[in-house]
Amino acid sequence: MTVRPIVLIGLGNSLLGDEGIGVSLVQALSAEFAHHSDVECIDLGIAGMALLHILDGRRKVVLLDCALMGEQPGACRRFTPKDVRDISTSSRCSLHDGNLLDLLALAGEIGGLPPEVVIFGIQPESINASLTLSPTLQHKFDEYMTKVRNEVRRTMVSTAAANDDLSCEGSDNPMNRNDVTAQPC
Repeated sequence: MTVRPIVLIGLGNSLLGDEGIGVSLVQALSAEFAHHSDVECIDLGIAGMALLHILDGRRKVVLLDCALMGEQPGACRRFTPKDVRDISTSSRCSLHDGNLLDLLALAGEIGGLPPEVVIFGIQPESINASLTLSPTLQHKFDEYMTKVRNEVRRTMVSTAAANDDLSCEGSDNPMNRNDVTAQPC
């Protein structure tokens, strides 16, 4: 099987309301990108360690997950692993199988980290036993979809431009934010 260069990965537990936002987004986006040869969508759920096998050979990974950032419920932030300070503690029990930032660091150490890693963190309103997202996240769902679509399109456009000996340096994206403090849900 050929590895597609761009992968969208949804993380979270869809049995816990907003904790499943990453999974819900990647499931909705998978239909849109199903026939695109450069993009693969994967619902990773809570199987965090499987991430290491999925990253290898990719050009870009976009991770979608709920994140406790101290923001208003529904806030969506785009950041890279370098931008975020993980405030989780080792004694904290997590439903994810491994800390996301630790897994990305490990992937880097073994040479399997793609050159570009982007995380979309979404501040939950409610993490309780529920099969549905909170009203706040439901209301903003299309906005999240647009942000992720735009991220993928920017990558495809910059790749096409690079192939034509053109380049786009930097990003003026207002969603970019340095020094984000976040804790996986």
